[in-house]
Amino acid sequence: MATSASQTLRTSFLGNPTSSSSLSLSSKNPLAFSLPSRRRRLAAPRLVVVLSAARLDAKPTVLVAEKLGEAGLDLLKEFANVDCSYNLSPEELCTKISLCDALIVRSGTKVSREVFESSGGRLKVVGRAGVGIDNVDLGAATEFGCLVVNAPTANTVAAAEHGIALLTAMARNVAQADASVKAGKWLRNKYVGVSLVGKTLAVMGFGKVGSEVARRAKGLGMHVIAHDPYAPADRARAIGVELVNFDEALATADFISLHMPLTAATNKVLNDETFAKMKKGVRIVNVARGGVIDEDALVRALDSGIVAQAALDVFTVEPPPQGNKLVLHERVTATPHLGASTMEAQEGVAIEIAEAVVGALKGELAATAVNAPMVPAEVLAELKPYVELAEKLGRLAVQLVAGGSGVKNVKVSYASARAPDDLDTRLLRAMITKGLIEPISSVFVNLVNADFTAKQRGLRITEERTILDGSPENPLDSIQVQIANVESKFASAISDSGEIKVEGRVKDGVPHLTRVGSFEVDVSLEGSIILCRQVDQPGMIGLVGSILGEENVNVSFMSVGRIAPRKQAVMAIGVDDTPSKQSLKRIGDVPAIEEFVFLKL
Repeated sequence: MATSASQTLRTSFLGNPTSSSSLSLSSKNPLAFSLPSRRRRLAAPRLVVVLSAARLDAKPTVLVAEKLGEAGLDLLKEFANVDCSYNLSPEELCTKISLCDALIVRSGTKVSREVFESSGGRLKVVGRAGVGIDNVDLGAATEFGCLVVNAPTANTVAAAEHGIALLTAMARNVAQADASVKAGKWLRNKYVGVSLVGKTLAVMGFGKVGSEVARRAKGLGMHVIAHDPYAPADRARAIGVELVNFDEALATADFISLHMPLTAATNKVLNDETFAKMKKGVRIVNVARGGVIDEDALVRALDSGIVAQAALDVFTVEPPPQGNKLVLHERVTATPHLGASTMEAQEGVAIEIAEAVVGALKGELAATAVNAPMVPAEVLAELKPYVELAEKLGRLAVQLVAGGSGVKNVKVSYASARAPDDLDTRLLRAMITKGLIEPISSVFVNLVNADFTAKQRGLRITEERTILDGSPENPLDSIQVQIANVESKFASAISDSGEIKVEGRVKDGVPHLTRVGSFEVDVSLEGSIILCRQVDQPGMIGLVGSILGEENVNVSFMSVGRIAPRKQAVMAIGVDDTPSKQSLKRIGDVPAIEEFVFLKL
């Protein structure tokens, strides 16, 4: 199709209510979120999420199921009837919930599918007083039209202070010496510590808490480095922190402080292999999530002397079982998940969650929403395959970024025969943002919080629409995602203009990857993908297929894009299963294969 026009639209992350890209409120119902409808065929009802009381003339009822600070309760009572019922059993919660419009919990209450089913559709908001929302069934919440909000910022300083407290206590053996003195001993020589001045601290995860820890460590005279693929270099430089790649952080640090979320990518990221890369005698602090450390491997590293000491506030299972070897280890300082446990933080969390819940009940869009609102059925049905394509292109693109490269500038190009005002790309942009951020973050990205989340991480997304001649029957012809000013772990993904570039189309309702860098490919975005740059020669497809077949890894699609016969080519292989490291190494050892990368979707 011939290109007839092109228009570049830049996304605003400032939450401007007059922007054409912002969510609007329905004028007919002030308690309903709405989306602009398509001008031709999609004049369907514009309702997204209705957050109302059982009757518009009655106060809503908020059930507070776990202890909340008085300041938060006072805010709630100004707007709603508040029922404080603590220590409810699952059966009692299900019985009460049908009379409630909102529910506030901490980490001890499980908000399961049964809770949403028992609400009979009345429950409109669940507020999690804290950051993690693993105790809330997000899928069920969305299915039942219930918004879930959290309070991610109020405990930042408290967590950072606790990290520094553990750092200093560990360095000077405070906990062990205290226990010794209380046992009637006076062992000054046994508890000689180490100084912090001049030592290198590696902050792993340079978000809110990590950056606050870095500020305080600088004040203690430490040299601070950090690893975070999304941390803006200018923000790090502003507080005197050097951004480095993961392996460099491990190899040079005297102290390591963990502040990364628990995701599939970070689960047990500190393990036997990574401990072996560390400087002998390193000391580790964890106030993030217990699962980022392989606890058995940490015990081995402590016993061997690779890790001199550890100070832990979080564990894989909380509370840890009796007799836990890690907790009982003489060189481990342990606290019972106290990171957010200050009076000031508890009050701050109470206020933050109360404001979010009240705002949601009023029909306002919450920046801390963690699940997607409902979208009109016609719009979803038409955009569904493109929504999936958008997220997967984001996931592919960010996995192609080499470690240590900060993702700052992303350009998304849509090719469509529809007029710009007849194609609302907010949902697509949100899903691309989701794909870019979620693989290495604990944040849940959706239509509500996508732009806000991107702005927080210094991620600027611009959109370009290329208007094509032809029938506007399908909303889109293709989506292209480019990441500028980064290095790639797969050099062939770099386009002629210097950006990582991936492009895709929907074919027969299925998302396909159609371009990587300057190479055209055609592979279904199902399962996972192996990309290989190779010398174009006979037998390559069969050779790689045989290696995968020997391990019973099923190949779903295979495509080769080449510059010219017998020159360089890129082979894209779709696989249903995850190949072993040994199989991937065998593929990389094939002489004609110049580089390869395995990408999980």
